[in-house]
Amino acid sequence: MSDDVVYLSAARQAALIRERKLSPVEAVRAYLERIDRLDGRLRAYITVTREAALDAARRAEEAVMAGGALGPLHGVTFAVKDQFNTRGVKTTAGSRLLADNVTDDDATVVARLAAAGGILLGKLNLTEFALGGTIHYPFGQPRNPWNTDHDTGGSSAGSGAATAAALCAVSLGEDTGGSVRSPASWCGVAGHRPTWGLVSRAGCIPLAWSLDAPGPLGRTVEDCALVLGLIAGHDPRDPLTARRTVPDYRAALTGDVRGLRVGVIRELTLGNETDPEMREGVLAATKVLAGLGAVVEEVSLPLVPRAGAAFMALCDSEGAARHLKTLRARPNDYDEGTRRRLLTAALLPAGLVHKAQQARAQIRAQINEALTRYDVLAAPTAPRPAPTIANYTAPITSKAQAITHFFTRRSFPTPASLAGTPAMAVPCGFSAAGLPLSLQIIGRRFEDATVLRVGHAYERATAWHTRRPPLLS
Repeated sequence: MSDDVVYLSAARQAALIRERKLSPVEAVRAYLERIDRLDGRLRAYITVTREAALDAARRAEEAVMAGGALGPLHGVTFAVKDQFNTRGVKTTAGSRLLADNVTDDDATVVARLAAAGGILLGKLNLTEFALGGTIHYPFGQPRNPWNTDHDTGGSSAGSGAATAAALCAVSLGEDTGGSVRSPASWCGVAGHRPTWGLVSRAGCIPLAWSLDAPGPLGRTVEDCALVLGLIAGHDPRDPLTARRTVPDYRAALTGDVRGLRVGVIRELTLGNETDPEMREGVLAATKVLAGLGAVVEEVSLPLVPRAGAAFMALCDSEGAARHLKTLRARPNDYDEGTRRRLLTAALLPAGLVHKAQQARAQIRAQINEALTRYDVLAAPTAPRPAPTIANYTAPITSKAQAITHFFTRRSFPTPASLAGTPAMAVPCGFSAAGLPLSLQIIGRRFEDATVLRVGHAYERATAWHTRRPPLLS
């Protein structure tokens, strides 16, 4: 099977399987061959469920030939961040502490994809406990398929790399403060953070309960819409999921954005912290949307540059509360980067955390107010293309460097996280060094369909998403 087939979208593969033009068995074998050939360099996977995937593919092919009812993802491969429980398969959360953790049930999102006919290929690498800042990955350093000296983005590091390199058809990540959108941005794929509460977190090892949101990564926006429609919806196992009817997200992908109002966030797009190439890529993308009939204007959200600091105070303190007992008992089993962040957060004064909560409320209010005037907001997903791994993990030697490293870059994806609104990353070009650029689209709560509609319209009008990483050469 040629690489042309494995790079097909999940939606297209599903259609070909239904038409008996693509064999699930051959597709699974092709992905396993790519994993064998490439993942020694990329380290996107922690566990590959080889035999189970082949068995599932054989059953899927028999069902196709029998002419029975087929699910919307029938015979199509997926892989999940190793933060989601998978029955009988270890779930490590990227930590030595859980190296032998095997559960008896599937996370709800995994079960729903399997029920739709999807075939699990394996569990994907991540920063330890999805916190970010891991220095020494216990299961191997994930690498960017566009340039293996560069970082993939976290925390869903393997999800970004595996999707971009066609080591699976589609993947699941989890976005607390950008952990779906950041790897999507740096690896050049689409990634969607759903509205908080739209997707169940049952069976997902938590980081910060008030921020965590499972979401899809795909090589097309349509694939994100397809997967979101399958995993969204109320789940009795997660009482915080909304009791709303799940719309047909794929039906919203009309390509028509005429009359939609797009507010370009000035502070994130035009600020001094934004790399010029990223800025130009995003501004060019908004011009494409304007050419499609959208009304594009600048909008000022003066508090968003503080989102990164507010986010870290809240996310890290929630994470520290969860890990405090284990930190006391087994501190040396944590990666040093994880340990440092959690211990620091455990010492934060209560007054500072309350200040961060107030900042969150004010940032959320600014975003929601802007979304009364605009259908979506636009900004870069990240301030710059993927940095080198060496740069990303280098020691911090000054206060200014610490602010830039920890707070500034997080102020790009975290405003949507703090507000609980949907947001997605869509490829919008490449730097002179050949690294992906990314447009972020933010929408109103539970209007994920509008976010996907805008992302799809832009994607359809451009060809950035069709490029493939040069890792095979």
